[in-house]
Amino acid sequence: MTKDWKSRLANVWSGATQMLGQWFSVSDEQVAEILAKVRAQLPTTEALLIGKPQAGKSSLVRGLTGVSAAIVGQGFRPHTQHTERYAYPSGDLPLLIFTDTVGLGDVNQDTKAIIQELAKNLQPENRRAKIIILTVKINDFATESLREIVKELRSQYANIPCLLVVTCLHEVYPPGTDNHPAYPPDFETVKRAFTAILEQFTGLCERAVLVDFTLEEDGYNPVFYGLEALRDALAELLPEAEARAIYQLLDEGASEKLGNLYRDVGRRYILAFAIMAAGLAAVPLPFTTMPVLTALQVSLVGLLGKLYGQVLTPSQAGGIVSAIAGGFLAQAIGRELVKFIPGLGSALAASWAAAYTWALGEGACIYFGDLMGGKKPDPEKIKAAMRAAFQEAQERFKKLK
Repeated sequence: MTKDWKSRLANVWSGATQMLGQWFSVSDEQVAEILAKVRAQLPTTEALLIGKPQAGKSSLVRGLTGVSAAIVGQGFRPHTQHTERYAYPSGDLPLLIFTDTVGLGDVNQDTKAIIQELAKNLQPENRRAKIIILTVKINDFATESLREIVKELRSQYANIPCLLVVTCLHEVYPPGTDNHPAYPPDFETVKRAFTAILEQFTGLCERAVLVDFTLEEDGYNPVFYGLEALRDALAELLPEAEARAIYQLLDEGASEKLGNLYRDVGRRYILAFAIMAAGLAAVPLPFTTMPVLTALQVSLVGLLGKLYGQVLTPSQAGGIVSAIAGGFLAQAIGRELVKFIPGLGSALAASWAAAYTWALGEGACIYFGDLMGGKKPDPEKIKAAMRAAFQEAQERFKKLK
């Protein structure tokens, strides 16, 4: 029995090593096909952002994704006449899709036309979870047009939850207040204004939350004041899988600032792909997920390359994955072999897949960072960084499922 078991493992190992070269040289068409299937299974949340200009909608996107204001601004693209869209971490593999209304509050805008366009975004044409996020500044009480829009949308789609997010709290802080108080704020000016806004939207929103997301140069700490309350409110309104993804995206241990714009933003993208990799690797069939994970990691490297100014085809990104992965290929195979352990294998595979994807992303950031700086990438430096990142990530992702 033991001899047969060892022989089986040896055959699996041999077959896996032969397939690795094929997986990393997967064609652009194959990558596109695989990613289309992955995209259909992702726990994606579509958030319809409704609010006037300067009401903090883009700040909410920054808080939920962790990317910079500049990148969020560049990421929104025209979707319809009155809306723009931003997909995170990428359009090919989105965990969050934000649709932002444009021009609300402008007296020249056709409110009925806006409602018709927004309603189309809420139609159940796919399995994605949907939520309406209504943003209102705490000192803005001219909300008639917002109420009209939300009331009409809720009458058509009562099953889609609505979250009221009241923003810009510091604008009504008492004179002389130069920082945020403990959350939730106990200032009478804040509580009075919040109560008045709640009364205006009675019966239209399931939850309401106070936030104040500022820029670092504004001097308020924390920058994302009320982020945990926003996260918890979203989790209450979303299905379990989508709520879990948001919690993981906002993991404090993975969002540490490194003092470098590219690495900081890159790490947020890496986290999103690591979460996807964990979900895919949990499938309890040895080696069936390896091509999918490879395509996922190729997509990650392509996205990171774009961040660093390198536009890559999937084939080129696959070549970089193969070049920087080095000795981690054996570890990837080992991750698949543990699936033979009854009851425990798939859970281990999920954490290993997430940790490996994280380490690969860290290595890619160093690779592209060297290219950006005009230096030749150092393979040993990359491998050392990947080993360290992998060890740290194993602990961080050990509970991922």
